[in-house]
This record gives sequence, structure tokens and C-alpha cells, in this order.
Amino acid sequence: MDPYITEWLNLALRFAHVITGIAWIGASFYFVWLDNHLENPPQWKKDKGIMGDLWAVHGGGFYEVAKYRHGPEKMPEILHWFKWEAYTTWLTGFVLLTLMFYVGADIYLIDPSVADLSQGTAIAIGLASIVGGWIVYDILCRTKLAENGLVLGLILMGLITALSYYLTQTFSARGAFMHVGAVIGTIMAGNVFFTIMPSQRALVDSVVKGVEADPSWGAKAKLRSTHNTYLTLPIIFIMISNHYPMVFNHEYNWAVMMGIFVVTALIRQYFVARHKGNENVLVPVAAVILGIALAWAIAPEKAVPVAGQAPLVIEPGKVKTIINDRCTSCHSKANTDELFTAAQGGIILDTLDDMARMAPRIQARAVDAKDMPFMNKTKITDDERAYLGQWIAQGAVIK
Repeated sequence: MDPYITEWLNLALRFAHVITGIAWIGASFYFVWLDNHLENPPQWKKDKGIMGDLWAVHGGGFYEVAKYRHGPEKMPEILHWFKWEAYTTWLTGFVLLTLMFYVGADIYLIDPSVADLSQGTAIAIGLASIVGGWIVYDILCRTKLAENGLVLGLILMGLITALSYYLTQTFSARGAFMHVGAVIGTIMAGNVFFTIMPSQRALVDSVVKGVEADPSWGAKAKLRSTHNTYLTLPIIFIMISNHYPMVFNHEYNWAVMMGIFVVTALIRQYFVARHKGNENVLVPVAAVILGIALAWAIAPEKAVPVAGQAPLVIEPGKVKTIINDRCTSCHSKANTDELFTAAQGGIILDTLDDMARMAPRIQARAVDAKDMPFMNKTKITDDERAYLGQWIAQGAVIK
């Protein structure tokens, strides 16, 4: 496929994925907030079957929201459902995953330095991890473990950690992260499609028939909704991690991902508890401390001068040669790379002045994170990365 067309498809799908994701996660956040802010209603509302209500002001008007214990006496003609946000987020995400990591498996998914896979094998592993992840999760949630949320949560955390480790040892770092995100997204959308929506249909059906709803449906939906609530921040992190190679390209990237899971889960737990009025300020403090500790732990090592040893004499001409040979095929006013036909990220490295101006980016991506050149297409060596690092450490001189 023409790279220009692929880029436009990528942009359109990513845009649609972000929009629908905002709608889905926004609705999830709102309903968790709403449910936790319901107040004890007056008796006349209780007599009508209302278990909680609240008042809000927004957009120049007042809103009165009421939640029924079972359902209204008569089902309204228009009943709003919240499902397509989840479905369209998953669908756009899966098509985007297919376009980038399956159609472009040789470029984005397969890293020969990690595992020398054929395109078919890599795609099969990716699909198996997504489908298998949902099946294992769903089976566990149907067992007695569902009655003990903490134990089930620990088991699920252990399984996602094992999967993360396996995928980082199989795919490119980006591909591994995106597939963990795909597994989580599939679990969340599957919860909506296979459990939450059927429970809501059963509730509506019971109201229409004038019978009590089966309480097991509500319990199952509550469990899956709780899981979705705590998975929102980790999946948002994975969605944006593609832009931050110091995270996904670290030697222990699977552990970094799990550390972020813990930090984001703590943040989400704090806000859920805050909605209920019983927050613990130590929770966000712990999240901040863990986040800082994680950032410190994965910080790249800096070269320390040896006492009495003269600093390496850097030749700007050699710096220019390295960057011309390894970087300018994708970062030039006239790219020569067959896939990236325009300067990626708007970064142009045609002259030494350009290189010096972009020295911090070169340090972050080519020296520290080592994710550039992309998939090391131009075969930059560790010695060349170190030379660029020394040049930058000495002030990125150009003369």
C-alpha cells in the first residue's frame, strides 16, 4: 500500500479511536461519579422506588437525577443506552492495530533482535494473545474467585504481568505495549458486550414484566464494571506510551508497565473513594512516590569522567557523518526512506546547526532510549550512540 495512503488511514483511524475512547471513558468516569454521589432522597421519592438522587447545574440549567431501586412503574418510551462508545472504541482500535502492526508487521511488530518471526507467526501470536486473554479472564470471573475481589485481582495482575513479559520477549517494544493494551481493551469491551449489556437488558425485561430482576446479573455486571473502572487509566497510559521510548524501550519494559499499572490503579482508587467521601490522602501520596521512584529507577546511566583522564576530543565533522548516515534518511528536507517520505516529527537534521538545535531530542531518543533510528534500520552502533552522547555532553559544539 502506498505509504501516503497508509499515513492518512492511520491518522483517520487514530482520530476516530481517540474520539470514541474519550466518549467511552468519559461516560465511565461520569457514571462512577454519579453513582457515588447519590444522596438519600426524601420519603415521597422513596415511595416511588427511588433509592438515590442528586441535583447538578451545568450549561446554564439545573439537572435532577434519580436512580430507582428496581425500575419505574412504567418503562419510558425513550431509554438511553451507553454501549456504542465501547464498541466503536474497540472496533477502531482493532482496525488501527491491524493496519499498523499486522499489515505493517515487518516494520512495526517484528524486531529480529528480539525474536526472528515470520509475519504470519507474529500475527497469529498477536491475535492469540488478544482472544486468549479475554477467554482466560472471562473464565476466571465465572468461578468462585469472583466472590473475592482482592484474590481475583491479584491473580489477574499476575497473569497480565506474565503476558507482558512474554510479549516483550517476542515483539518489538512498541508492538508488545500495544498488544497488552489490545488485550485490556478487549476485556473492557467484552465486559460491556457479554455481561454489562445483557444484565441491563435483563433489568429492563424484569421491569416490563413486573417481576423482580435476577440479582446474579447485577452482581456480575458490578464486578465487570469495577474492573473496567480500574483499567481505564492503565489503557490510557498504554495509548500514549508510544510517544515515550524511555518507558517502552527500557530493558525491563514489562516491569515498567506493571509499575505504571499500580500507580494508575492507586490514582483511580483515590478518586473513586473520594466520590464516596472516604478518601485517604496517603493513597495519592503513595502513587506520586512510586511514580518518582519508577522514573528514578529507569533513568539512563550517564557517562562519568574518569579522574585524570582527558575528555574525548569530539570532531563535529564525525558527528555530522554519523547523523547523516544514520538519521537523515527519515529526518531531512528530502527524505530517502521508502516508508517515511516526510521528516518525522518535523525534525530536520540536514546541517550541524540543525543537529545542535535538536541535541536534546537526539540525546533522549538515540542515546538514552535507543529507539531511534526506528527499529535501527540504519544500523547505528553503540559506539556511535556513545560518540553522539559525548558530543552533546560537551555542549554540542559545531566548530
